[in-house]
Amino acid sequence: MDEDNRKTVLVADDEPTVRKLVCRMLDNDYNVIEAQNGREAVNLACSRRPDIVFMDMMMPDVDGLSACYEIKANESTRGIPVVMLTAISYALNKKLSEDVAGADGYITKPFTRESLLEEMRRLIPSGGDDAEYMPYE
Repeated sequence: MDEDNRKTVLVADDEPTVRKLVCRMLDNDYNVIEAQNGREAVNLACSRRPDIVFMDMMMPDVDGLSACYEIKANESTRGIPVVMLTAISYALNKKLSEDVAGADGYITKPFTRESLLEEMRRLIPSGGDDAEYMPYE
């Protein structure tokens, strides 16, 4: 968590308009950092240790599934919740996200601020004694 005690959100999407949209939805209440591809997302997850990652599935260099897998395979970042964002709602993509890449959530575009916040509430402990991490079911 950053110095001002706000949670940090990493948004990884190769589309600048999507990144900016998510940033506008969340930046009043959260520190938002951006990655434009999967490789940058993995590097930022390792160096900045965000509280949650929202990751597009289809990106250049390293796709979102591969980047999610790398984050979950790394001992120092595996506890960071990763929520896949995709315009394609195929059941196979959801299954790959969960079972192969280790994603904690899956949101289909277009999404709302509330759908992002709902995943954050589900996956990020609030800081109280009763806070618990709830993996994707």
